Amino acid sequence: MSDNYVLKIYNKFKKLPFGQWLFSRYAARRAPYFKTIKPLVTHIAENHCEVLIKKHKAVTNHIGTIHVIAICNGLEMAMGFMAEASIPKHLRWIPKGMTVDYTAKAETDIVCRVKIPAELWQPGDMLVPVEAVDSQGSVVVKGAITLWITEKGAKK
Repeated sequence: MSDNYVLKIYNKFKKLPFGQWLFSRYAARRAPYFKTIKPLVTHIAENHCEVLIKKHKAVTNHIGTIHVIAICNGLEMAMGFMAEASIPKHLRWIPKGMTVDYTAKAETDIVCRVKIPAELWQPGDMLVPVEAVDSQGSVVVKGAITLWITEKGAKK
């Protein structure tokens, strides 16, 4: 098992009853904006993360579908956990931007997911593909989040 702190915490929570739910609440408290979508982190591993957004009134728009900004929030959360669980110890990351295409109506619960090859972790701009799928597996949003990857400086 990895010695990564995110993976250690996630794996500890997973052993508890309602562990994924408890971890998701814990994570949303550390980044309070994520609480707005009531996310459920369903999978974290090196270079892979999935976050479930249940369809409920607070995340729907005027036509009754999940609002794309709520989906973008879930995609950013999935990317962030994937990055924290995966980045080599000598590197650091910061998001630079996000581009998304709305490919279908989000009429059901949505899974926001990100999975990348490990070799992408290099200094410079890193394009992280992200997608959100509905309950039938259809892609409703696809896009990319650009990360700026740099070497960590020497500690003073």
